[in-house]
Amino acid sequence: METEVLAAASEIDFSIWALFLRATFTVKVVMIMLFAASIWVWAVLIQKVIQFRRAKSRAAAFDRAFWSGEPLDELYEQIGEQPRSASERIFAAAMQEWTRSHRDDGGLIAGAQARIDRTMDVAISKERDRLTSGLTFLATIGSTAPFVGLFGTVWGIKHAFEQIAISQNTSLAVVAPGIAEALLATGIGLVAAIPAVVFYNKLSRDSDKIIGNYEAFADEFATIMSRQLDAA
Repeated sequence: METEVLAAASEIDFSIWALFLRATFTVKVVMIMLFAASIWVWAVLIQKVIQFRRAKSRAAAFDRAFWSGEPLDELYEQIGEQPRSASERIFAAAMQEWTRSHRDDGGLIAGAQARIDRTMDVAISKERDRLTSGLTFLATIGSTAPFVGLFGTVWGIKHAFEQIAISQNTSLAVVAPGIAEALLATGIGLVAAIPAVVFYNKLSRDSDKIIGNYEAFADEFATIMSRQLDAA
């Protein structure tokens, strides 16, 4: 009897595709959702890696131009009205406020330093939003995907027990396929969740470093502007 059961079980296709096709509609929907979320996680990673590398390289290029000794007015004119990088946008925002703080007679409007600082803070906040966009999705998938997969597993096991009750047969050939289909949902959930958590932590640290560099530049630039304001 045991030999017959094992022979019957060995004839069942346990490939991932076969398990997916045998799953119930609800479990299939769960698997498709988790698979799509996993692809989206990798897409966010690739997009963010490219974005962060571009941000770092452009920030380094701007720092070289900023500290080259070139007059700030000329650097501002070179950047123009459409800055390419985050550092240029922060710099341009401060220079624009600096220009607006001059009266027609050449004097400075009171509170220029505070307005310039606030302008750079707003610019940095916008850059932070750009860098961190998409990270919330990674955090959401990392925290919810295992539970969504578990839901698919519970539903699949429920269906497996229903089939056992209908067939009134508890042999391995009857039990194994349903359990395997159910566990596949949890496996896909983990495949989506684990990279999402790892990528979220890594990208969050990288974005914090980049934002920290922007804030350091803003502090240095604010010091330079403060000296010029005091001299004026």
